[in-house]
Amino acid sequence: MWTDSESGGCLPKFVTGELQAFLRCGILAYGFAQMHCDECRKRHLVAFSCKCRGFCPSCMGRRMNEGAANLVDHALPEGIPLRQWVLTLPHPLRYPLAFDAGHLGKVLRLFTSTVSSWYTRGHSGGKTGSVTVIQRASSDLRLNPHFHTLFLDGAYRPGPDGEAPVFEPAPTPTQEDIEAVVTRARKRILRYLEKQGVVAFAAAPGDGEVHAQVDETLGESSPALATLMAAATVGAAPAGPALRRAPIQLSPCTQGGPDPKGYLCAQDAAFNLHAARRVAPNDRQGREMLCRYILRPPLANERFHLMEDGMVTVEFKRPWKDGTRSIASEPKALLSRLSAIVPPPRRHVTVYSGVLSSGSSWRSLVVPGYKEENPEDPTPAAKGRLPPSGEPVHPSAAQEETRSGEAAVRSRYIPWKELLRRTFGSEVVCPDCGGRLRLVALVKTEASIQMLLAAFHLPTGPPKVAAAEQPPGEEGLEWRGEVGEADWVD
Repeated sequence: MWTDSESGGCLPKFVTGELQAFLRCGILAYGFAQMHCDECRKRHLVAFSCKCRGFCPSCMGRRMNEGAANLVDHALPEGIPLRQWVLTLPHPLRYPLAFDAGHLGKVLRLFTSTVSSWYTRGHSGGKTGSVTVIQRASSDLRLNPHFHTLFLDGAYRPGPDGEAPVFEPAPTPTQEDIEAVVTRARKRILRYLEKQGVVAFAAAPGDGEVHAQVDETLGESSPALATLMAAATVGAAPAGPALRRAPIQLSPCTQGGPDPKGYLCAQDAAFNLHAARRVAPNDRQGREMLCRYILRPPLANERFHLMEDGMVTVEFKRPWKDGTRSIASEPKALLSRLSAIVPPPRRHVTVYSGVLSSGSSWRSLVVPGYKEENPEDPTPAAKGRLPPSGEPVHPSAAQEETRSGEAAVRSRYIPWKELLRRTFGSEVVCPDCGGRLRLVALVKTEASIQMLLAAFHLPTGPPKVAAAEQPPGEEGLEWRGEVGEADWVD
């Protein structure tokens, strides 16, 4: 168990639980589904997954595909264009906002309301809607909370005589529009954070420049996690490797205004806004691909490579501007980073706003398949809609597959075989004969697991796990190599 050297505090249970569940993911000794092929009469075992939402590539890959399908089928209006708005926050704000999910949620609301105001300008009583996925990591696994928001690329206006709202597409934003939106969002966000005491702006003696000072008491409730998160933000030990960056000038007011950074992309005091990607109304495949993109997991198995010297290399999806293609770090440092990017519990990573929110009176008029709650059956599966969090409802596989004489549970859950068919165009088939597989049982008890694994001549116990140690970079602990440019692999 990792502990803070000064306070003796341990990592929170939601972090250690995520790491422990990840170590159990896909291991037969912790439970499995027994599948049967009716053609060759062979049985196959499929291990349970951890179902975590932090960094597990396989579980979050399924969550990505399932969430994208649910967004397209049940949450986004049909025949409406979509535009992605991506807001990246300055480095000094990433740690305090990632640590305090309440402040991060408020910052998100300020951002979405700013963009909504741009869409509804000139529309009396008009409304728009959006769905945001909060990503918590960069491609190099630095702690970097940022927002991927899909906006309905236009606004609804009230229909005549109480009829359904009418959608009016918005014109393509200009570069000046993007710069105006990012400037207003920056002012509102910094004003809120300063009012809440998260940051304070003070003029440095002698030079007159304004510097941001982050509230240092944020990490007192969980010092061990605060240490890892602060280090993962900048890439320093114990969450290295580090990358030297120029100091960021963060100020409540800027002199020169926002800077253009590309097509429909602007940056103002390190607040970066990008809004160039748009999906046409009739492009259903493009919709689902864009939804998968914003829901993607922070890492993929094929991007990790264990080197002969014990270091772990993480490849980037695309090279950086300076040509950097990957980073190399020790396994303990990698675990430190993974611990820092785990989202806090009871905080949604998918957030709806405007006409797409559960509290909107227009949602039933614009969202396909939306139905009001049935007072006689208050279960989420009977509501005919996504729950307020936007997360799909997951009944057990036994309810979906093995009920006899009863109707299957109706929900937004997409069974595994249907998800494979929709995402990859493949079927759940027997690897020996190609026949269709049928679920026989879900094996969960320890006695049944060991008995069946022994019958299949498979190991009955899990692999051995090394004892926990302190993270690297702490005083008195070994850290291999210097943090800096030597840790980066091209």
